[in-house]
Amino acid sequence: MDLITLLPFIVLIGAMFLMTRSAKKKQAAAAQMRNDMQPGTGVRTIGGMYATVKEVHDDTVLLEVAPGVHAVYAKNAIGAVLDDAEYNRIVHGDDPELDADGTVVPDDASSLTGDGDAEVAKIDLGKDGAAGDAEKTEDATAKDVKATEDVKDAKGEGKTDGDADSK
Repeated sequence: MDLITLLPFIVLIGAMFLMTRSAKKKQAAAAQMRNDMQPGTGVRTIGGMYATVKEVHDDTVLLEVAPGVHAVYAKNAIGAVLDDAEYNRIVHGDDPELDADGTVVPDDASSLTGDGDAEVAKIDLGKDGAAGDAEKTEDATAKDVKATEDVKDAKGEGKTDGDADSK
């Protein structure tokens, strides 16, 4: 066998080795993260639930999912161990960046119009009588034309050579 013939196989085996090695590193890092959990830290489960660690056992973790509500989870169900600042930002809505800035965002768009107390003119988006009557007349005319065409088709009138029966 020639070295050029074996080269694709060598490259393929090398790529497989590198992929499995990186996957093993990720698994080891996740296992280390789960083993480093301490009571009182915030975690996110693989299902997306945020909770506080109360007790850590060999294969299980006791989580407080709400005040006074405890649940037992497998250690493998912990997706991430969060630091205190991130946990408080997500669960309690504490964001120190917004508190320091002091910017207040209004709940509505009244601040964009200039004077929030000014009376806003309301626009009636309903149909007025004249436009509605015109549309009714156009609909009736269209129905009459359609009915006339159907009658001609039934009698065979209005067709020329080569016209198909289907529309």
